[in-house]
Amino acid sequence: MTRHHAELEGNGYTILERVIDDDLVEGLLADVRRLETSLERTPADNRFEGNRTTRTYNLLAHGEIWQQVPVQPQVLELVEGVLGPQCLVSSLASISLAPGETAQVIHADDQIQPIAKPHVPTVCNAMWALTDFTEANGATRVVPGSHRWQNPDYSADPTTIETACAEMPRGSVLIWQGSTWHGGGANTTADEVRIGVSMNYCAGFIRQQENQHLGIPPEVMAGFTPELRALCGLDTYRGLTGNIEKQSPAHLLYGDTPDMPLWDYDPLADQ
Repeated sequence: MTRHHAELEGNGYTILERVIDDDLVEGLLADVRRLETSLERTPADNRFEGNRTTRTYNLLAHGEIWQQVPVQPQVLELVEGVLGPQCLVSSLASISLAPGETAQVIHADDQIQPIAKPHVPTVCNAMWALTDFTEANGATRVVPGSHRWQNPDYSADPTTIETACAEMPRGSVLIWQGSTWHGGGANTTADEVRIGVSMNYCAGFIRQQENQHLGIPPEVMAGFTPELRALCGLDTYRGLTGNIEKQSPAHLLYGDTPDMPLWDYDPLADQ
């Protein structure tokens, strides 16, 4: 994992090849197709999300199999290496990029945050390849080193930005820092749908993209492991942010191990 940590730091992205068990890949693929049918998902038909790209959001609310995605050990280790402990699930969505889709505009996932760059990482995202990702079927394009740019111009012509194609076999995961410029590629194939899962994380002090507290029904959240509930934001951040009467929501709602409230912590007690 040392190489992957170094690539994330130096290039702004890395690829874990064939890290996801094939049975899980097959199960996720089947559930993507089930949800696209049952929820009657269609392309959003806008420039950013795509005119021939079908997306299903808030996946943790739609099936137990998705609970395995945020806690995948190798991915989470790398993400925590960027964001630190107590990071959060920001969003979880499937993306089916069909033939004829054009290249997505190059962007950074943290560009909506009004913070001068470069800054402390606040976002780190992962793309799970449920099918092979090739240049022809629209593999994600990345701009190596762009996470280090100082106050980049997001209005620049994206066609002038040189990108690298993050090709990877199914079962692999592309991980990138939120400041790294990237975008989905064009699908120029005749019949290949490029299917991936966008697993997005944010630092514990940043608001999540999807509202996990309201988007996931309480009875579904009750079935999560304490680790996953914490990732969804039901623990406090550093014993303070997000507390209710000095306790974490996870402890009050589900009896999870209580956090140590910041005010009650005595640093001399362990000496």
